[in-house]
Amino acid sequence: MQRSKTDLWVGLFVLIGAAAILFLALKSANLLSLNFDSSYKVTAKFDNIGGLKPRAAVKSAGVVIGRVEDISFDDKSYQASVQLAMESKYVFPKDSSLKILTSGLLGEQYIGIQAGYSDKNMASGDVIKQTQSAVVLENLISQFLYSKAADTSTPPATPAATPAPGSTDKK
Repeated sequence: MQRSKTDLWVGLFVLIGAAAILFLALKSANLLSLNFDSSYKVTAKFDNIGGLKPRAAVKSAGVVIGRVEDISFDDKSYQASVQLAMESKYVFPKDSSLKILTSGLLGEQYIGIQAGYSDKNMASGDVIKQTQSAVVLENLISQFLYSKAADTSTPPATPAATPAPGSTDKK
């Protein structure tokens, strides 16, 4: 009887440890959030979202104030439609602007919000039109390389040769 009781406690301890490791793995991969606060949903349209993913953070002044809930393609405007779940305790003016930013040089992408100056605040169902798309590193590198290639392919203009002072040109 003593052995089965010990086995039960060891099994329970292992099960709790496995659940804790699973919880930490999901939390660190940004696949799980335990947020019981109410939120309101707004939509933003972007020309290019880069590597933005659902569950990405929405930040203002470095503070997470919401999450990306859904990303879809709007076939009428040919833009990415990003639905955001903003925490209700944070309210922003209707004319606020959004940018897709990157944590570090090659980090994960998130949405940064810059507060506007309107008297009216965002409400659930609003569409934010003032957006700035993601900066795609590959596009920047290719633009840099193409501009360097164009610079090296055109020879520099040489000024007309002028005789040195004191020399005479006899032909």
